[in-house]
Amino acid sequence: MNARWANAWRGGTLGVALVLALLVFRFWFSAVLPMTGDEAYFVLWGEHPAGGYYDHPPMVGWWLTALLQASRAEWFLRLPAVLLPGALALVAWQLARPLGSERARLAAMLVLLQPASVWNVLITTDTPVILFSVLAVGAYVAALRARNLPRALLWQGVAGLLLGGAFLGKYFAALLGVGILAHVLLARRDRGRWAGFAVLVLAALPAPIYNLWWNNGHCWVNVLFNFVNRTADAGFQAENPPLYFVCLAYLATPWLLIALWRQRAALRAAAQRADVGAVLWLAGVPLLLLFLLSFEKSVGLHWLASFTPLLAVIGAMALPLANVARLLRWSALFAVAHVLLIGVICTLPLETWRNSSAYDGIVLTVRADELLARLQPWADDYLFATDGYSPAATLAYHARRPFAVFGEGSYHARQDDFLTDWRVHDGGRVLILRKSEPAADEYAPYFERIALQHIDLHGVRYTLVLGEGFRYAAYRDGVLTRVRDRFYRAPAWLPRRADSPCEFCMRYFPDDTGGMLPLKPR
Repeated sequence: MNARWANAWRGGTLGVALVLALLVFRFWFSAVLPMTGDEAYFVLWGEHPAGGYYDHPPMVGWWLTALLQASRAEWFLRLPAVLLPGALALVAWQLARPLGSERARLAAMLVLLQPASVWNVLITTDTPVILFSVLAVGAYVAALRARNLPRALLWQGVAGLLLGGAFLGKYFAALLGVGILAHVLLARRDRGRWAGFAVLVLAALPAPIYNLWWNNGHCWVNVLFNFVNRTADAGFQAENPPLYFVCLAYLATPWLLIALWRQRAALRAAAQRADVGAVLWLAGVPLLLLFLLSFEKSVGLHWLASFTPLLAVIGAMALPLANVARLLRWSALFAVAHVLLIGVICTLPLETWRNSSAYDGIVLTVRADELLARLQPWADDYLFATDGYSPAATLAYHARRPFAVFGEGSYHARQDDFLTDWRVHDGGRVLILRKSEPAADEYAPYFERIALQHIDLHGVRYTLVLGEGFRYAAYRDGVLTRVRDRFYRAPAWLPRRADSPCEFCMRYFPDDTGGMLPLKPR
């Protein structure tokens, strides 16, 4: 039986069948999985095309703007994420191909069977950064393999453009740039390395320059978010470094990491090849930097996903073929386990999760249409709102109408600051949907009259705050002032264009100096 299974793997028939089955599963999962809050938030970006957005550079918003022209179906909007593993596998195959067709096939299969390639169908900012980062690695290695300098410089330019695309997806694509710089400085000795690096940098520079230019005219919002607001709680927590290794082991698979450690002599020997060594540097340096970052901040799974496919490629390029085939069998079993588990979860009744602390959010996500139907009596007369970005984005996606975020909210996902102009609602009516009962006087300062109603849905009680006579001036002084002071105070040394003052600050606080306020200690 083992021999027949091994022959099937070697001949490729079993591998092809598994790949096709996984692709079918991913399409099915993308169609049945309700739109998550984060995804709905990025769809909101796509519905309001702009040069940039509050949290991150704009690439996924641009993609979604294009996709929304054709369909709003979940599976269609998730199409880039669904097809992403195939693109990563093609790059893996190309990277390993000079070492033999068998290693190329194994590299592609190992990437396709990694956990994220099985279940991650979410369309988020991580989708473009993963795609462009891995493509950039492929182009950089192609430059190293080029037979002449002009061809090498061309591939370096392509790598730079792709690195710039990754940066326009998310800032931490810069870690790959650091990996490339480290490889040029510490590993390469060829005469054309600095010319190639210069071409790469020149090709990559337009993306960060554009992002800085856009931020300069828009309150520096995603610079403040990524480097000021979200780092306010940074500090050493003992569980974060071990958690980093747990995340890395899960995404890369534990057996691959163990094999790389046990076969480190073979890894060192393989790394003598320029192409294998380059992939090792371009994966290892960013992962090392993320590990160091884990001493200050929790590093999530999605931060690692741009680099863990490269570990699979390294394994396929460097380890003995018998070892790689064994790793592939373990990964196949792991992938099947994921498919079965997800299949079971999707068939369970909603009430299975009733005792979970996240049950109210699950009901809101899975039964959004039912909840919206219960809001119809107020649809014509009220501005709909929630007290957080995730329910607001989810309900706005399903309702195809705005849901504002009422209150201060969090430092995450503040695009509504630019979409909702509270001045125009002065004296109007606002319905605020909450998953919890508000304090008695929480909304009293901001409305002339308040009434509470409740909606019971699948065992969850949602509270509706029905406010009449919205008091904009009180809301500006009591809420928007705190928002300004917490999220829009840019350091004085950040430059700003005279023709583009901070939109949020000038809208509500025109007496401020262009919206650029001194940074207060937190």
